[in-house]
Amino acid sequence: MSVVLGAIADDFTGASDLANNLVRAGMRCVQTIGVPREPLDVGDVDAVVVALKSRSCPAEQAVETSQAALDWLRGLGARQIFFKYCSTFDSTDAGNIGPVADALIERLGASQTVMVPAFPVNARTVYQGHLFVGDRLLNESGMEHHPLNPMTDADLVRVLGRQTPHPVGLLAHATLSRGAAAAGERLGALANEGVRHVICDALDEHDLAVLAEAVADHALVTGGSGLGQSLPEVYRRRGWLAPIDDAGRLAPAEGAALVLAGSCSRATLAQIAHFRHDHAVFELDPLALAEGDATLEAALDFARERLSETHPVLIAASAAPEQVRAAQQCLGVVRAGELVERALAELARRLVAEGVGRLVVAGGETSGAVISALGVETLRIGEQIDPGVPWMQTAVAGREAPLSVALKSGNFGGTDFFTRAFEVLS
Repeated sequence: MSVVLGAIADDFTGASDLANNLVRAGMRCVQTIGVPREPLDVGDVDAVVVALKSRSCPAEQAVETSQAALDWLRGLGARQIFFKYCSTFDSTDAGNIGPVADALIERLGASQTVMVPAFPVNARTVYQGHLFVGDRLLNESGMEHHPLNPMTDADLVRVLGRQTPHPVGLLAHATLSRGAAAAGERLGALANEGVRHVICDALDEHDLAVLAEAVADHALVTGGSGLGQSLPEVYRRRGWLAPIDDAGRLAPAEGAALVLAGSCSRATLAQIAHFRHDHAVFELDPLALAEGDATLEAALDFARERLSETHPVLIAASAAPEQVRAAQQCLGVVRAGELVERALAELARRLVAEGVGRLVVAGGETSGAVISALGVETLRIGEQIDPGVPWMQTAVAGREAPLSVALKSGNFGGTDFFTRAFEVLS
């Protein structure tokens, strides 16, 4: 069997989120960090997810790297391409969801794609084109305070319309509820009208299954990882996938346990507060990091004194929105973010070299910085911790045993995520 699905993810946590759902649905999956520069033998896998760091970079750069990923995946013979972005659709009016989707459509010679950000198991749903997080509209969910891509509009047809010159339409729930044939007919009618992008309503797993059936033959689909958990069953019915037992099997985990948190989401802040009840936490202050290396060295000393295989340690640069704004006003948005990413990446690099073998990272930008600093190129996807977040393993220079790593999107995971993650792995 050749690679069935080739995916392009706009950040590292989003890539592992999608890969997690593919594995849970019975697809063997490997995640690459960027587009491999050398030939890569993907072995027996059914899906390959290319993790990019393209969510918040200039649109031209996002387009270029996404096109390179597409060309590489097509070289593997992927039957379908999946452009993965966050289930909160966070982007700016300049992109990058619209520009990247346009570029991929044109390179594939396609005329239309669907936009399916819904991930009901994580309380992301779309109705009448409006994105909800739980029972709140996107712009009232806390995402309006996102430090890089604040989302102040829940109408995705309108949001995407500001990112692309091409028509944007809606596949409404009333049509979706009539089944895959009706959904396919509506998509065809919109294509005949010249509608390139179609925002799709979805309220539950059944809606995602209907959408998967309707779009399995599309050259390109886009969305959150919810759609990813529904596509494999359609592939299987078509004979594209062989039955697989235990697609997420990993080697036994070894080494000390560390959590690095850079996300400032409500979910991550609650997870840090919960972890603090029974475990050690060190807080990184961007203003102190700007003064020199003393804070970084203090964090290293703090971790070295406490790290073990039984008691995880957390180092966090996460803060409440007002503290983030204060740091950004003093240092500038870009510099504040870079200081945090560099510090957490350096902590990961040095502490993994000193014996950390189980690593949890919270935040998409932070995950990208950490994985890059560790020189990771590929990750095998393993068991789920929480919806959207799996354990993964990779080889790291200087370690005989593989490094076990989990990359958590800021908004994902239950309140006890940072403690329960290591219980799942053991």
